[in-house]
Amino acid sequence: MLNIIYDRLYRAYGPQGWWPGDGPFDVVVGAILTQSAAWSNVEMAISNLKEASCWSLDAIHHMPQPQLADIIRPSGYFNAKARKLKAFASHVCNNYDGDLMSFLSQPDMAQLRRELLAIHGIGPETADDILVYAALRPSFVIDSYTKRILGRIGFEPPGGGDEYHRYQELFHSGLANDVDLFNEYHALLDRHAKVACAKVPRCSDCCLLDLCSTGRSLFPAPPAENVQAN
Repeated sequence: MLNIIYDRLYRAYGPQGWWPGDGPFDVVVGAILTQSAAWSNVEMAISNLKEASCWSLDAIHHMPQPQLADIIRPSGYFNAKARKLKAFASHVCNNYDGDLMSFLSQPDMAQLRRELLAIHGIGPETADDILVYAALRPSFVIDSYTKRILGRIGFEPPGGGDEYHRYQELFHSGLANDVDLFNEYHALLDRHAKVACAKVPRCSDCCLLDLCSTGRSLFPAPPAENVQAN
């Protein structure tokens, strides 16, 4: 089923070219700033960081938190996000001499993920964003759009245990362990959620309509015509 969904989405929307940005540092900053924020607002915050010459881990590490918060104000929740940015920068500066690639390229992906999750403000979704789009590691990103689409299709993981892990394991067990596939699939699900599977679904032209229990209930197939033999 997961491969069929991917093929349908890819044919409908084509390659998405994620992540917006220019390298791992851009991805890390964007992944933190985009929490509960529209990307257009994140772009304004990033522009402010660059204009303030605060576009490196070292600069963020040494920038006073109140000043950093004011710079990233367009991203929303700016005080909390300033603390998160500084926590990430401090971790890399204190433990890896400020070398982001040394941190991201450690060979044990599971250990890297645990280390990311131990940094203040880095939850599972943000950690996996960083793994896939900055470290180029195959760890599928689960977000609210993914859960919405699978829930409407009727292809949810069985209950019990941590919800994020259950959804992620569905993809990890059902797909090839390929970072490029994970990258594109996550981006396509987000695109589909905005184009068709929105909060109020727009099912009539959905490329997944025949696979989706919600869509079929809203747009049932017409009954077959009864043709009597002569």
